[in-house]
Amino acid sequence: MDVRPTLVEFPADDPERARRFWSGLLGVPLDERAENEGSGWQTHRPGPQVGVHERGRGPGDNFSLPYFTVDDIDKALERVEELGGSVIHPGSRWAICRDSEGSPFGLARAGEATD
Repeated sequence: MDVRPTLVEFPADDPERARRFWSGLLGVPLDERAENEGSGWQTHRPGPQVGVHERGRGPGDNFSLPYFTVDDIDKALERVEELGGSVIHPGSRWAICRDSEGSPFGLARAGEATD
């Protein structure tokens, strides 16, 4: 199974402040996301992306959240559970999971918004 990091998402109490911080640190703009990318802003350059969104109550809204692209999300979700992790928010395009130690991460089907 081909799994690769594609996006690290940061929730923010003050999204504009966080956007300025990450844009300044990375030296690239965090542009407003397209409709299929969800809410917030992110980099749009080759390689893993960095995203910022307003903090909310969802599973990825309390901590930074790395996303990994997978070719087959259903198989990947099965594998997460086989390895002792858990699926917090299942989906056909993307999902939020926890590893065996409780750390959250996201999976996204290849070709979706995190690519």
